[in-house]
Amino acid sequence: MSRRRRMHLEISERKVFLRIFDLIWVFAALYLTSVFFSMNYYRISADFWIWTLVLGSYLMLFSTVFELYDLQKASRYEAVLKNVILTTSVTVLFFLLTPLLTPVLPDNRMQIVYFYLAIAVSMLLWRFTYISLISTRRFEKRVLIIGDSFNVDLISSQLQRADPYYNVIGYVNTAKEEEAANEHFKPGIYRYSAEDLTSIIRRHKVDEILISDIEPEAEISDLNEQIFVLLKRGFPIRDYSMVYEEKTHRIPVQHIERNFYKFFRFSSSNDNKFYLFFHRTADIFLSILGLIIGALLIPFIYLGNLIANPGPLFYKQKRVGKNGEVFDILKFRTMPCNAEPNGAQWTKKNDGRVTRFGKFLRRSRIDEFPQFYNIIKGEMSMIGPRPERPVFVEELSELIPYYDTRHFIKPGLTGWAQVMTDYADSHADSLEKLQYDLYYIKHRNVFLDITILVKTLSTIIFFRGQ
Repeated sequence: MSRRRRMHLEISERKVFLRIFDLIWVFAALYLTSVFFSMNYYRISADFWIWTLVLGSYLMLFSTVFELYDLQKASRYEAVLKNVILTTSVTVLFFLLTPLLTPVLPDNRMQIVYFYLAIAVSMLLWRFTYISLISTRRFEKRVLIIGDSFNVDLISSQLQRADPYYNVIGYVNTAKEEEAANEHFKPGIYRYSAEDLTSIIRRHKVDEILISDIEPEAEISDLNEQIFVLLKRGFPIRDYSMVYEEKTHRIPVQHIERNFYKFFRFSSSNDNKFYLFFHRTADIFLSILGLIIGALLIPFIYLGNLIANPGPLFYKQKRVGKNGEVFDILKFRTMPCNAEPNGAQWTKKNDGRVTRFGKFLRRSRIDEFPQFYNIIKGEMSMIGPRPERPVFVEELSELIPYYDTRHFIKPGLTGWAQVMTDYADSHADSLEKLQYDLYYIKHRNVFLDITILVKTLSTIIFFRGQ
């Protein structure tokens, strides 16, 4: 047990690491460019500190919007190349067009080219270095799970999708034999006996143990004693549900069903009058702005509908809101009239009922603009769980535990589930969205709201609407 553990950066630590070195590389490159290429447009000095502050702020904002801090994309060369170019282009554009706070445009336009190339080349060099040296298996954390019968394959893939360097290498199943026979696991994940945990840890270089629900019979067995000995030696042992929430930003509702209300504590922001006032003020301000933009777009949308999708411009649909109250949601129509002759049905990815022009409206999220009217009326908020149709709510409430919990707050135009996952067209997808919705309800605060708005911009820019 004296083995030296591998260095492993957690998700939040890795993102901070990337942000810090993004700034270091960019400002170092700008300083060297100003020295060796006589670039006078931008200089780093105490007299011009505001330039550095503005440029750094733009760089951090647009690096987030263009997903340079998505760890999955940050480990792929092609994604980094595309996102660095987008980030640099928009950052430089906004910096050039910010009056008073940035330098006056130079007479020699080559200065701007040097400025652009210094940022782009330094970011690419640093990010490619990160991929080749740091984004490798040498920094992974090897994890063993102990608990009742569960789908190890699904758990492993979900944790690794959130943190590519968090590797579940095996498990100890404490369930009864007949229950253990239903377990699922993929190649590379092995089942181990609970007889000698210390030997397993040493032989397979395990860095951390996760404890899921354990049968009462197991708790009084030798396994419980082994876990206690490991704790005394300082070996990292953590609760599976807590780690799952921390890494995936989801509530594992299917794994905490027996202790749901003990584990799921509602955010204090739900009763914080200052937060609720700020939230409602932002709703009204953004809705007025959205309705103005929507009004300007109406002539073009009307013309597009007239050509590709004849019929009414708007349509209403019953949706379930806060506390289960039903309201009429307003949207631009993206399907032909009478698209559901046999009753309500799920909207699927690449749904054939959506017209060509309707696909454009959905992918750009323009079809959602009329919902700013619902927000003004107080039926919805800018951020919250997406409202579902009553027939689907009734169906999902019977299949998914605690599904109605998502109705404790107002539904939203966008939300944590919308920016973190794809469109839900099945019960499994709805469970995943519920996990994200419950995470938002549990943790909602101003910073999480801002994060969702920034990620929504990414969704719009990359045309990920469904």
